[in-house]
Amino acid sequence: MAKIITERTLTYDAQAGQRKTRIDKWLANVMGQSSRTKIRRWIDLEFVKVNGETTKASYQVVPGDRVVVTIPISPRPEYAEPEAIPLDVRYEDEYLFIVNKPPGMVTHPSYGHYTGTLVNAALHHAKTLSRHNDDASRPGVVHRIDKDTSGLLVLAKDEETHAGLAKLFFHHYIERQYWTIIWGAMPEPSGTIAESLGRDNRDRKKFAVVEPGKGKHAVTNYETLETFDIASLVRVTLETGRTHQIRVHFSSKGCPVFGDETYGGRNIRHAGGLPGVKRRVDRLLKIMPRQALHAKTLGFTHPRTGEKLLFDCEPPKDFQDLLSALRAQKARLKEKLKDRR
Repeated sequence: MAKIITERTLTYDAQAGQRKTRIDKWLANVMGQSSRTKIRRWIDLEFVKVNGETTKASYQVVPGDRVVVTIPISPRPEYAEPEAIPLDVRYEDEYLFIVNKPPGMVTHPSYGHYTGTLVNAALHHAKTLSRHNDDASRPGVVHRIDKDTSGLLVLAKDEETHAGLAKLFFHHYIERQYWTIIWGAMPEPSGTIAESLGRDNRDRKKFAVVEPGKGKHAVTNYETLETFDIASLVRVTLETGRTHQIRVHFSSKGCPVFGDETYGGRNIRHAGGLPGVKRRVDRLLKIMPRQALHAKTLGFTHPRTGEKLLFDCEPPKDFQDLLSALRAQKARLKEKLKDRR
């Protein structure tokens, strides 16, 4: 089991007389054996600070700057290791298998999450997974969902199957539907959000809607299934699969995913004037300690057999409990209005 034991801290001072230089280029020169690609990765992970503050790769180093690089001595393992972790397998054959990932499980090993991931569990279950990825810590992984998003994922057992699945995803021949509970209600009960996404300039770990041409094209189709006084249950169909796409798109419309700490979903966004709303929202947030987002449906044509596959799984208990609480509150409000008449 690989763990970070300690860290190595390197400090560099920009000398008087030097010209302004991008920090990734400057560090590549002063460190000697580290590539700009690796340094940009360290910057994104906030391993690099200038004068005590995190920075961006485009920052221009000037004389007097102190640059501190903190690197884990034990990087993530070159190869993920099998771990005996239970998996909810919904389908399996000799080429691939479909799992229902629980909330809280990371898809593959990454910084800070070297063990206990879906990949670790999948290696123990399937014994062999495809090595199609350049990154050996991600065997079998064709697509990902966030740690705190639950739902269906497909993993490939061999390279040919992986390549076939990757092609289906690239050409958008995959049926993917999510259920989410959002704050408030969208202006129209159904529609499309087509907004480009890119890194948030204020926080490189987040994404944001950006001007066309400055990010990646992203399209989210939605349909409202049920409305409550402060939230809505929405079915989402993806045309593209960008990182945090659903979460960013709905947040940009003032309707963040309920419970989503990163994009404003743990703050009261609607019905703030209702009596006792803060206490009620606090109770709801205790039920849902994560973003209320579930990958419910996954369908595709099997790349090896040609069989049409379609899978559907109900949201986990926390999602169902949140829905029940919202429905109960809606019923109580309806009774109160009835009594006033």
